Parts: sequence; structure tokens; C-alpha cells
Amino acid sequence: MTEHTKIDHSMDNLDDTTSSTSGPTVLEKSKPRSEKMASNKVECNACPVLCQITDGRTGACDRWGNEDGNLVRIDPVILMRRLDDTGLATRHEPVAGDAPEGLVNARTRDVEANAVSDPNDLFVSGIGSGTTYPDYKPAPFIVSSKANDVDMVTVVTEGIFSYCSFKVKIDTDRYLGPEQSNIRFKGEIVGHVTTAEYGSQMLSLGGVHHLTGGSKKEGRMTCDMMMALGNKEAVELSIDGGAQLVVQAGKAPIVDGVEEKRMRVGCGSAAIGIFAKQWFGHTDEVVVVDDHITGVLSEHQAGRCLDIPPTGIKMKGRKSTPGRYFQVANPGNGWGGTDISDPLAIIEGFNPDVAWPGLRMLITSTTGEHAEYYELDDDLKPQRKPMPDALQKTVERIGENCEPSLASVLFLAGAGGSLRAGVTENPIWLTNSIKTSLVNVTCGGAPAYIWPGGGITVMVDVLRMPDNSFGYVPTPAIVAPIEFSMKLDDYTRLGGHADAVRSIQDVVEKDRHRIIEWHDENSPWPLGRKPMLA
Repeated sequence: MTEHTKIDHSMDNLDDTTSSTSGPTVLEKSKPRSEKMASNKVECNACPVLCQITDGRTGACDRWGNEDGNLVRIDPVILMRRLDDTGLATRHEPVAGDAPEGLVNARTRDVEANAVSDPNDLFVSGIGSGTTYPDYKPAPFIVSSKANDVDMVTVVTEGIFSYCSFKVKIDTDRYLGPEQSNIRFKGEIVGHVTTAEYGSQMLSLGGVHHLTGGSKKEGRMTCDMMMALGNKEAVELSIDGGAQLVVQAGKAPIVDGVEEKRMRVGCGSAAIGIFAKQWFGHTDEVVVVDDHITGVLSEHQAGRCLDIPPTGIKMKGRKSTPGRYFQVANPGNGWGGTDISDPLAIIEGFNPDVAWPGLRMLITSTTGEHAEYYELDDDLKPQRKPMPDALQKTVERIGENCEPSLASVLFLAGAGGSLRAGVTENPIWLTNSIKTSLVNVTCGGAPAYIWPGGGITVMVDVLRMPDNSFGYVPTPAIVAPIEFSMKLDDYTRLGGHADAVRSIQDVVEKDRHRIIEWHDENSPWPLGRKPMLA
């Protein structure tokens, strides 16, 4: 990202709209803020930066441009078409004469005659819709349609979010760094390590503190990182006192140059409980190494239920309950998320009054990626032996039950500010209607979880959103789509801008748009087929 203030961005990437009969969506032309502004410039009012844009060029965000003295949204609005009754998607191809490949197509045509036979099968997303920020004007699109013969309305906008972050769930036992450690992107602090969850390390990235509370460079780097992460691109991060990471939504994380493969089946104690019966009769002792809770079969309740006799094993660490040990080693990238490479390092020895020569012992990690088999010699010292086939199968079963290691990216944002004024003249009615499920909130068509408590705090999985859903403005802030869908009657009752409602047919006929396919397995259709919407 390049720092900008009042000048236009140096990119000639306005689409050729001559092939479109309807032309681009045009906002009212802003009034010049200064008499010194050249006559061939227009002042963009789509964000507080207020770029002064030369004719034929775009502003700092690459989203708005000056076309013949008019302020226009460069990209077409994205419409989503749901599957037909047969469950088959109809593909679309560009109309001849549209913008060349690499630029946005202004229109699409149907490959099959019935591709868009019913405009009510289309949903207008916030992607490419434009914004009314920071003004009180109605949202760029307030669209009426029918769902199950019920009159519906969807209010669509691109929200400009300063209060937003990404929560990243990384499925791995690998040690990423101490909790609360700073996370850096290109040297700038952009987040921190937060509390680990079961089988996953968690990161908190972005947020208003890093976007606005630090230096200009910190804000720009935070914005760059967030936009890339939201758009499903790979992002390189470093953790103070910890690992180097490459994180990408839906992909396996790369930790210190090594691509992760497995998420653990459970903690060491859970693994004992799951596989105890499968180990029974094939070994006398099993130790499942884990950074948090290491399990010991002979002491564990699962072993006692199988009448497995004591082995006299003496473990390092702090004993919690029978067969469960904390702090057997430090966190790290070794066995079970610890810093050990030799599993015997966590065993102090065996009680000679209880153990016996020839005692069989399996030591494994929580993913099965590390496993060794030992037998005690006459001095009760563990000696490594070839893994018996029966035990090898149980280790493989552990790996079979481990899910693939993935990075999941969740966008979290407070939908406050003036975007609510684009929906209704009385924002509290919108908030209350969302809390009572009268209004369905989506982001780029993807279902959004609404956090409890005050405000409209949304959370959405970026993998469910269309590609390139996120943009930015150089204040800096993140731009993301948001849609509010409800019954038309409910919209009127909550004080909505009824005079600005347009039909979906009108949008299709008059506005630059691009249609993408909607797949039911991705998430529920935004307008829904639920009884509550009927």
C-alpha cells in the first residue's frame, strides 16, 4: 500500500463501459473542498481521505475513480445466483465486447436460456456495491425480491471498518510462541498470540489499536496484512520469542519452514481414553506425550477399567489426577508440542518393587507422528525395540483420527458507524431487529454470527465469502461487504428508507454487475427458505 492524502492514485484502470447500455453506478458528484482543486478533478466522498481524483484515474483505494467528472465505483456489484431445482449450477460467460481479460466484466450472459430465468434467484451482495460512508444517505442498494412468495428487502453496502480484526485458528501442536506475544508483519506489530484451544493455537490480528493507535507505518502494514488475509492470500508472520509462520485461510500452516500435517486427536489423557482397549494385551504401558496433559495408561482410569497392573513408572512433571501429568517438558516443536526429541527424557525411571524385566512400553505423540517401542532390560532400563505390528496399527489409527492441519480465518467487526444510517433513520431498531432474528446479516452472502451483548458485532469465516471480498481505504481501514435481509414489512416498520427500495429486476437491467454461482453446501441461501422468513 502506498501512503496517500488528497491526491489521486496513479493507476489507469477504469473499465471501458462503452459496451454497457446502462453505464456505471454514479454517486452524486462531491463539491470541491478547495477552490484550488483543478477543474478536471473530482473529490471522492467514499471515505474520510477525500481524494481529489483526476479524470480517468482512481483514488488511493483503487475502488473509486473519476469518469468524465463523475465519481464511480470501479468494480461491478457482485450478484449471486442459487442453484436451480435440479441442483446444477448454470455457468456464465462474458458478453462479447466486454472489458478484456484481467479487467472486470461489466455484464454477463447466460450459457443456458434459463440461467437467470427468475431474478428472485439472485442475491445482491455488498461486494462492489459502494458505500455511503460517512454520510446519512440510503445504502447504495436497497433491493426488493421475493422468497417463498414473501416480499423481502436486502440492504447492501460496503462497510468501512476501523474496529475489526481477524481471529486465526491454527490446527497444530507446534509451539508458536508465548501467550500474549507480539506478532509482526514486515517488522510491524499487528497482533498477538491469544489463548490456545483444544488442538489449536489462536492468533488475534489487526484491530483498531494497530490500525489507528500506532505509527502510520504500523497502520499501513496492519491494513495490508488484514486485506491479504481476508482475501485468502498467504501472509508471512513472525512471533516474538516464537515461530515464523505462513498463514493462509483453508491451507495448512507452515511453521518454521515446515508444513503442518495433522491436528492432534486429543490431549494425552484423551488419547489414552480413546485407544486404551486397542492397546490392551499388546503392551504393558503407554505414555502419550503432550505439552498440556500427558497420559499414562497404567495409572489412567481407562487402564484401571481394563485391570492393567501398575508398572511402577515414574514421570516428570506435576501429577494432576491418576494418569494425567502437567508440565512434563517445556513447549516446543518436538514430541506432542513439547521441546523434547528423546521421549525417555520425561521418564525418571521405574520402581524396582513394581516393574519387571521385559516390561513392554509404547510412547507416542498425540498425532502419532512420533512413536517408539521399548522393553525394560534386567536393570529396568528402557531399550528401544522394533515396533510390533499390532502396536504400529494403533499408532496409525491415531494418525487416521487426526484431522488435517488447517488455518481458519474469521473476520470480526463492529458494524457501527454511519453504515446503519444507510439502513434506517433509527439505528437502534436495526440492532434490536437483528437480535430478535427479524433481520438476517450476511457478509458477501456468507452467514455471519452475531455476538451477544450490545452493538452489531459480526463474525464470518472468510472461506465462505467470495474471493477478493475485502478492500481498504488509506485512513487506514478495511472495507468489507455486509448485507441486511428482512421482510419488506419489517423494513418499513424499523424506519427503513422505503423510497429508495428498488426491485432486483431493476438492478439487473440498469447496474453494472457480475454474476457468480452460489453453492448450497457453502452456507444457507441468504434470503433463506426457513419458516421464519415465510
